[in-house]
Amino acid sequence: MSELTCEFEGRGTTISAKLHRDPFFREAFFRTLDVVIALLALLFLFPLLACIALAVAVLNGRPIFFAHKRVGQDGRTFHCLKFRSMVRDAEIRLAKFLESDPAAREEWMRSQKLRNDPRITRFGRFLRRSSLDELPQLFNVLRGDMSLVGPRPIISEEIPRYGHRFRHYCAVKPGITGIWQISGRNDTDYHTRVAMDCLYAKSKSLRLYIWIVVVTIPAVLMRRGSY
Repeated sequence: MSELTCEFEGRGTTISAKLHRDPFFREAFFRTLDVVIALLALLFLFPLLACIALAVAVLNGRPIFFAHKRVGQDGRTFHCLKFRSMVRDAEIRLAKFLESDPAAREEWMRSQKLRNDPRITRFGRFLRRSSLDELPQLFNVLRGDMSLVGPRPIISEEIPRYGHRFRHYCAVKPGITGIWQISGRNDTDYHTRVAMDCLYAKSKSLRLYIWIVVVTIPAVLMRRGSY
């Protein structure tokens, strides 16, 4: 493995960490696997993607997609794509809701998630519980921002919560699915979520990659930890 330094600057904070990268041939192999599977999935799921896009446009209005800035491999930021599941003034509503509800504010600080999120539309709730909102991330995979399997893509504000483990997060591409996604998702606490991300980064292998992809299907169908 080669060694390099990952630096991230944001909100007045600079975080630097040494990390290890896979040899070129190993990265090329996983990259090829990602592209082939993502292309096949897009071809197979195109009618579903078109129907969801139309439904979002009719029920929620435009824009159809939401591009949120996330931290990727080597600390580089990218725009993570999703079908829009929230109202247009989502951040304003969130701020007002957290200000007026101490219990919700505590839940948000603990996990960066809300079981009853006021920002989510009715159709958006369906998309989230079925994980269909994340299908556009297949385009992120084709662009090379993400892998099919990897850590959950995080926002810059979450980096301090990773501490020294941020170097493990930076070592691989974030994924559409991963250990966290098949292990209860939002039913797990944040510390466990970080540990799962690091576990994949340190244990990445073809066998683990395939196992996670296969197990993701029943996990999505059963909607474990999705809200």
